[in-house]
Amino acid sequence: MQVVAVEEGLSQISRALRDAGYEVTKLKPEELKKARAIVVSGIDTDVLQFQDVTTEAPVISAEGRTAEEVVEEVKRRIR
Repeated sequence: MQVVAVEEGLSQISRALRDAGYEVTKLKPEELKKARAIVVSGIDTDVLQFQDVTTEAPVISAEGRTAEEVVEEVKRRIR
């Protein structure tokens, strides 16, 4: 199962991702290491505030999008 890290407070998006078959985790350093994508509430979010964490996972902004639109973007970005 592919892992997607989702910012706290985006419960509707987390639910939609789970329904689409993704494993959803929180934005914690140990979780970011295995995430295939990262979903945040807006691009201004300092998602990688953990200086010792590096990831090549795409960061996807949920700002102005429906949960379904975010799921589709995740699918496109982590094929």
